Amino acid sequence: MTYENLDRKLVNELLGDGRASLRSLAEDLDVSVTTVSNHLSDLEAAGIIDGYTPRVDYDALGYDVTAILQLKVEGDSLTEVTETLAQHEQVMSVYEVTGDHDIIAIGKFHDTDDMNDSIKELLTDPEIKESNTSVVLNPEKEHEQFELELR
Repeated sequence: MTYENLDRKLVNELLGDGRASLRSLAEDLDVSVTTVSNHLSDLEAAGIIDGYTPRVDYDALGYDVTAILQLKVEGDSLTEVTETLAQHEQVMSVYEVTGDHDIIAIGKFHDTDDMNDSIKELLTDPEIKESNTSVVLNPEKEHEQFELELR
């Protein structure tokens, strides 16, 4: 029984099946249930595993439009604007970035009218100096995680 790369192997197993039982994880990793439980607790305590959640297909629920917002803001209001965007329920991701824009946000909307209304509401913030919105035509890969390399 070897514990080399056990945490990474455990994370990879959970990426494949986040609902796997401790017993099945222990069998797959060839360690005891107690070992899996202890390592899992350590990974959660360290913030490496930050929770367990279903993967939702928003398109199947009628959120047919994905929009990418690129924003320029006043320098001293960057944090305020990113926090406001992060609180918007249909905004999935918010990034502070380098380059021509300061913030990139990705949102899911029912249709273009819903997108338009939401973006107009967000853009009432006087600290947003410029915006550019792109509509995703075909998401090739979305919300994916990757397995960890074993060292």
